[in-house]
Amino acid sequence: MAGPLDGVRVLDFTSRLPGPLATALMAQAGASVHKIEPPDGDTLNRSTPLWPEAPAFYRALNGGKERTTLDLRAAPDRERLIPLLDSADVLVEGFRPGAMARLGLDYATVSATRPRLVYCSISGYGQHGPRRLRAGHDLSYLAETGVLSLLTAADGTPVVPGALIADVAAGSLCAVKDVALALFARERTGRGAHVDCSMADNLALFAWWGASNGSASGRWPRPAGDLFTGASPRYRCYRTRDGRWLAVAAIEQQFWERLCDALAVPSGLRDDARDPAATAAAVAAGVAERDAAHWRAVFAGVDACCAVVEDVETACSLARNSASQDSE
Repeated sequence: MAGPLDGVRVLDFTSRLPGPLATALMAQAGASVHKIEPPDGDTLNRSTPLWPEAPAFYRALNGGKERTTLDLRAAPDRERLIPLLDSADVLVEGFRPGAMARLGLDYATVSATRPRLVYCSISGYGQHGPRRLRAGHDLSYLAETGVLSLLTAADGTPVVPGALIADVAAGSLCAVKDVALALFARERTGRGAHVDCSMADNLALFAWWGASNGSASGRWPRPAGDLFTGASPRYRCYRTRDGRWLAVAAIEQQFWERLCDALAVPSGLRDDARDPAATAAAVAAGVAERDAAHWRAVFAGVDACCAVVEDVETACSLARNSASQDSE
């Protein structure tokens, strides 16, 4: 079957993670992606001292893309770029604001003769405003947008997430979404658009509940003080007998009852509003009686919004096994 982006031509000027992943996802959806690389290559492919697995990352993000090496500061190479620009439906770049303009490849210049082009700029802070030229990485974006304050231990110590939330969710995925919307709009208007994808701005989506609740009621999120920060026995992690963890997200009453049944929580402690600490202790005691493998098997058959906290290796193995079973 043809993908939803079949026939769409994407010109990729990005490097490292957010942009290349975005264009890789477009390719998976059927787009034809042509990657433009500088003479010394993509920085991800030559940053081996910092990223020992860099070549593997590079291949995973860029496999299947057509690639051309161009020095965009040289007039002959800019001439070679013109046919690629003329045939492109989408251009994706991930430089700091102003870099493409210095090359004569900013949206205003390129779209003047290519009005149907969808031009996507992925950056930390967007193309405008006082922060636009600031350097940043995933952790610093999480910190200043308030998201990291929601990822803390009970004493408020921030937990560094191993997942690259800003790069992937607020960068790559938002870029793909916005490009798809711009292409949809182009079908109706005949004109492209400049998609300004700011990872810091997009992270606001991940703190919407705290921001909304705080703005409306004055009750701002605090460590271990709210439902989603671990205040409720229904939404937290409990240690298993073998030192692993069971994530419990049994918010709704029907899920909570099934969890309590599975753990044999005494009836007098199932009303977690009466004495949350006592109820949490009972749940913790029940989980601690068995190994993670036991709870994995139990909650594979009990609809209670609970799951063992798997390491990445195990999660990949389980996913492969599930896919294999689905194909049989």
